[in-house]
Amino acid sequence: MIRAAVLPSVGSPLEITGIELPEPGPGQVRVRLAAAGVCHSDLSLSNGTMRVPVPAVLGHEGAGTVVSVGEGVTHVAPGDGVVLNWAPSCGDCHPCALGEVWLCVNALTGTANIHARTQDGRDLHPGLNVAAFAEETVVAAGCVLPVPDGVPLTDAALLGCAVLTGWGAVHHSARVREGETVAVFGVGGVGLATLQAARIAGASTIVAVDVSPEKEALARAAGATEYVVASETTAKEVRRLTGGHGVDVAVECVGRAVTIRAAWDSTRRGGRTTVVGIGGKDQQVTFNALEIFHWGRTLAGCVYGNSNPAVDLPVLAEHIRAGRLDLSALVTERITLDGIPGAFENMLAGKGGRALVVFP
Repeated sequence: MIRAAVLPSVGSPLEITGIELPEPGPGQVRVRLAAAGVCHSDLSLSNGTMRVPVPAVLGHEGAGTVVSVGEGVTHVAPGDGVVLNWAPSCGDCHPCALGEVWLCVNALTGTANIHARTQDGRDLHPGLNVAAFAEETVVAAGCVLPVPDGVPLTDAALLGCAVLTGWGAVHHSARVREGETVAVFGVGGVGLATLQAARIAGASTIVAVDVSPEKEALARAAGATEYVVASETTAKEVRRLTGGHGVDVAVECVGRAVTIRAAWDSTRRGGRTTVVGIGGKDQQVTFNALEIFHWGRTLAGCVYGNSNPAVDLPVLAEHIRAGRLDLSALVTERITLDGIPGAFENMLAGKGGRALVVFP
C-alpha cells in the first residue's frame, strides 16, 4: 500500500489516498519516486482539456530509484536512478520510422492499462503512462531512462517534461541561432526552461512575457534580458524592444488563443513562432490570407520539445555539469503529495514557476 494522488473523474478534486500497487510483470519496472514536478498538463488532465481514462493516478514528470524489475528488463537494475519518460516511442509506427519519435502514435496506449487499485477495489489507470504522483510506481521498461552522471536525482525529475520541452522548443523546433532575438510567452516551469535554453543558444535579446509582474526576477535569472507584463499591446512592446522589427523567434508556453496570436504578432517578417502550450478545442486562433502571405512567418506546433529523450538527456546533462543549465532555478515551491491541489490553484492564478513534489 502506497500513497498517491488520484483523479476520481474529470473535474473532480484530487484524492490523496492509499492505493495497492502490484509488483512488476515482464517488461516492467518498479520505481520509488524521489521527486515529481507539477506540470500544467496534469491540470489539463484533471479538467478534461486532455483526455485519458479515469480514475487515474496523475503525474508525468518524475525521477526515482529502481526498486525491482520484471523479466526481460536489462537496461536498468535495482538501485539505479532513473528519469521517467511519459511518452515512450514504439519504434514501429510511421512517425517513428521517420525519426519523429515525439509523434509516436502508440506513445500513450499504456494509459488504458490497469495500473493499480484503490483500497475499495476501483481500478486505476496511469495518467500519462507513469503515474508519478505516488510514492512508488510501476511502469513499462520504455518509460525509464538512466539518470545521467552528475545530475542530482531530485532535480532530474524536471528533465522528464519541462526541460526537454523547453530545450527542444528552442533547439529542435525553432532552431534558434546565435545572435537571434527570442520572446518567451509564459514564465512557468516550461517557460523558465525555454529562457535558459535560449540563453544557452546564444540569443542576443530574450524577452520574457507573463501576466504577473512578480515573475520578472525569475525570468531575468533564467536569461531574460527584457520583461513585458502581458497586455493588449504586448506585440507592440516586443517590437519596440527589437528595433521595431519584432523578434526572430517567439515560443508560446501558455496554450491560449490570445497568447498564440500575440506571439505571432511579436515576430518579425519571416519570423518563427513555436507553440508548446496545450490549449482547449475552444481556443480558436484566426489569421487572414493576406497577412500569411505578407508576413511570411512560420507557425509550428511542438510536442514534448520535438525531443528524443535518449539522445537529448546526455546533451542536457553536459550543460548541467558545466553550470550552464540550472534545474533548481525552475523550482519555486517544494511540496508533499498533499500540496498538489494547492499547486494547481497557483497555476490557475499564474503564480510561481515549477512546484516540485519531494518524497521523503
